[in-house]
Amino acid sequence: MPSPNTLICVIGPTAIGKTALAVELAKAFDTEIISADSRQFYKEMTIGTAVPSKEELAAIKHHFIQTKSIKDTYSVGDFEREALDLLSELFQKKDVVVMAGGSGLYLDAVVRGLDDFPEVTPEIRNQLKDELEQGGIEYLQSELKEVDPESYARIDIQNKQRLIRALEIYRGTGKPYSSFLNQKSTKREFNTVFIGLTTERTIVYARINERVDQMISSGLIEEARSLYPFRHLNALQTVGYKELFQWFDNELTKEEAIAEIKKNSRRFAKRQGTWFRKNEAINWFDYRTKPKEIISFLKEKKGL
Repeated sequence: MPSPNTLICVIGPTAIGKTALAVELAKAFDTEIISADSRQFYKEMTIGTAVPSKEELAAIKHHFIQTKSIKDTYSVGDFEREALDLLSELFQKKDVVVMAGGSGLYLDAVVRGLDDFPEVTPEIRNQLKDELEQGGIEYLQSELKEVDPESYARIDIQNKQRLIRALEIYRGTGKPYSSFLNQKSTKREFNTVFIGLTTERTIVYARINERVDQMISSGLIEEARSLYPFRHLNALQTVGYKELFQWFDNELTKEEAIAEIKKNSRRFAKRQGTWFRKNEAINWFDYRTKPKEIISFLKEKKGL
C-alpha cells in the first residue's frame, strides 16, 4: 500500500499542457497545486513565464505563483524548505497534493533532496567572472562542453550563474559537476507518483513556436520593456526576456529576437527531456490523453 500521503508530480517539456492536467487532477482529488516552475515565482513576470490563467487560478488554489519579486534572492534551497513546510501543512488535511512544473532541479529538491557539493574558494568564482567579462559566455561554454559534457547537455548554458557554478565545482575539485548529482536520496514522509506528458519532438517544437507567437500577441514586448531597467537581475536572465533585451540594445532585430526566443525555448525543452529521461519512475502519457484516463490510472494502479 502506498503512503497515505501522496505527491503527484506532473512533468514534461515546456508548452506540453502540464498546467491544464494539474488543474484536472487537483479537481479530481479535491486538493491544491504547488508550482515547481522556477520562472513563475516572480510577480513581475507574467506573459513570458506562461503563468496559469485567471480561470485556472480561480478553479484551484495554486502555491508559489508570483509570490516573489525579481529583486528578491530566492534559491532552489529556499524553495525546497518552503515547499516541504507547505506540504506538511497540506497533508494534514489532504491525502493527495499535486505539484507541476518543468524545472527538474526544483522538482528533485522537493522529492529527493538537494545534492551535497563541496565548498569552493571564492577566488575560483571571481576568476570565472573575470573570464566571462573578458572572453564572453562562449568561452566558458566551450570549457564546460570539454570537461563536463553531461552538465553541458543538462543545464541552461545561457544562464551565466549556472555556467559559473558548474565550472567552479570542476575547477575546485577536479571532478565534473555532474559527478556530484544524484549521490543521495533523502527519505520523505510522503509517497511520490510521477505523471509525464510526452509527444514527438516536432509537435513539442511546433507548440513552443505557437506559444511564443501567442506571448508576443499578448504583450510580451511591452512587459519586457517595463523590466528592461532590471535586466541585470538573475531572475531576468531567462528565455523570453534576455532576447528582447538584446533587441532593445540593438544587438538583434525584432524578428531575430523572436526567432531566438523560439530557438532557446526548444533548447530548454531538449534539456528538460535529458533531465526527465534519467527518472525511470515516470509514468508517461501522450499529451492528448484525456485527464479522466490518467485519473483512472492513479486510482486503479496507484491506489489513490
